[in-house]
Amino acid sequence: EGVVPTAPEQPAGEMENQTKPPDPRPDAPPEYNSHFVPGPPGTAVPPPAGYPGGLPMGYYSPQQPSTFPLYQPVGGTHPVQYQPGKYPVPNQPIPITWMPGPTPMANCPPGLEYLVQLDNIHVLQHFEPLEMMTRFETNNRYDIKNNSDQMVYIVTEDTDDFTRNAYRTLRPFVLRVTDCMGREIMTMQRPFRCTCCCFCCPSARQELEVQCPPGITIGFVAEHWNLCRAVYSIQNEKKENVMRVRGPCSTYGCGSDSVFEVKSLDGVSNIGSIIRKWNGLLSAMADADHFDIHFPLDLDVKMKAMIFGACFLIDFMYFERSPPQRSR
Repeated sequence: EGVVPTAPEQPAGEMENQTKPPDPRPDAPPEYNSHFVPGPPGTAVPPPAGYPGGLPMGYYSPQQPSTFPLYQPVGGTHPVQYQPGKYPVPNQPIPITWMPGPTPMANCPPGLEYLVQLDNIHVLQHFEPLEMMTRFETNNRYDIKNNSDQMVYIVTEDTDDFTRNAYRTLRPFVLRVTDCMGREIMTMQRPFRCTCCCFCCPSARQELEVQCPPGITIGFVAEHWNLCRAVYSIQNEKKENVMRVRGPCSTYGCGSDSVFEVKSLDGVSNIGSIIRKWNGLLSAMADADHFDIHFPLDLDVKMKAMIFGACFLIDFMYFERSPPQRSR
């Protein structure tokens, strides 16, 4: 008796909520203060069937990590669906069939074991629509396949944007050849050679160096000046001539294949050929070349690699088209 009841102390947070001034915005929602007072705990009720741990199906329960793991989708057996054309469909890569990997061989650079088993390969350049629409030169990419349409190598150009678009077909480049494991097994380098001076000058002749494995030179492909046709010499690591490549009188022929014959030094024996296939309008309007390379099955594997490298120097010199320049 005589004791006046007082209001219970309220936490500072609630006091601040009560003294907080109203929001000056006219469309602001009214302040909401919860007056919920928890009651006494009731009796435990077992969860209904189909709700393990008291949680609905599809929820992760920390007490049952093996039932609903964090990294797996739950909530039913229906697969996740995507709207066509809006989201990429996961786990559906484009199927690529690779040539079975051969066993290492003696006196064979690592990665060239594939060429030991082949006498014919196809070089397929990727079509780049961006080059046709924007006239912006992009890095070339090639797929190397055998007669069974199995992938043997992937060749990618490694050149910066300024060099590609400033020098176009005369650009120096580095081509990296990778196998099915993504290992770089061969590197081809073309230095810059100015063609503004006399064509018969040795400093103006194009050259390609082939390294296999990268860092170890196995040979060179050197251009020879000729008035009416393309002529190259295939050299070993000491720059000694081993074979010759003799092109047609007109390498820019329309409607027919362009055949580059690989001959012995005396020009009598035919060793192989590099054939640029005619693909119709795609060959005339875009950089999407298709080459067939033929060589004897028992030819030295290093010389096979040199003929393979000569194909790319020929492509850049005669079939890599620069976008037409606008007239001013």
